[in-house]
Amino acid sequence: MRPDHETAEKSFTGRSAAKGLPIPRGTSFRLRVLALLCTCLPIGPVLAQAESPEEKGLRIALESNARSEGFGDFTAGLTMVLRDRHGRESVRQMRFKVLEVAGDGDKSLFVFDQPRDVQGTALLTHAHINTMDDQWLYLPALKRVKRISAAKRAGSFMGSEFSFEDMSSAEVEEYRHKYLRDEPCGELSCTVTEQFPLDEKSSYSRKIVWQDTVELRPWKMALYDRGGSHLKTLAFADYRQYLGRYWRAGKQTMVNHLTGATTTLHWTDFEFGTNLDERELTQTALRRVR
Repeated sequence: MRPDHETAEKSFTGRSAAKGLPIPRGTSFRLRVLALLCTCLPIGPVLAQAESPEEKGLRIALESNARSEGFGDFTAGLTMVLRDRHGRESVRQMRFKVLEVAGDGDKSLFVFDQPRDVQGTALLTHAHINTMDDQWLYLPALKRVKRISAAKRAGSFMGSEFSFEDMSSAEVEEYRHKYLRDEPCGELSCTVTEQFPLDEKSSYSRKIVWQDTVELRPWKMALYDRGGSHLKTLAFADYRQYLGRYWRAGKQTMVNHLTGATTTLHWTDFEFGTNLDERELTQTALRRVR
């Protein structure tokens, strides 16, 4: 969830993921990086040759970032299908809302509607730039809002193969980026990049991401645990374009290579520009979720 080309001048206080340089508030990270590249490197075809893998990786991340945000808010429905290594399934129905926040990360809300034993359970996330995200889980049976601590972010989200960390939007500046290569991926050509979380409390040591070279949509993501082992793989499918500009995957499948279990999210009913009220995405509102 990122700003589009026309709104990419979103500013923040942070550090360059590639250089570790301080970025003053009110200065566009994207424009600062592009200016740096323009002043330090030759223009034209020589630019691509002169870029370091880190500079190219950051540039790709920024371009992808610029294409997939600027929507303001949207809502969607989703079905979560959990399968254990023996193929046994359980199905859950959910709703999703997300609101962009200028100068910070997105606010999002997942609400479970079915089955009855999890009905009303809700996960609220306030993503942040360069600081740990805030997450709260509402458990209706206990009538209690539980804060998700840093130590719990690696834990399973409602028994799925997605962790609480996976359910939060990732910001470009929260990672160090590195371009690896271009290679075929099905009928498309993909650029492959590596992302290293700057947060020492992240449950991942690195991520490898495959994005098509035309639209920069992610198609696969390999997730490595803190010990460097390939823990999970997230695959994206069934992309559709909304409002002539926003690509969203209709299917996301997370495979846990340690347990053999999978979780698939089927997304439906995307609706953009719903005039979502920010008051719906607060801790107080969690207790009133219907």
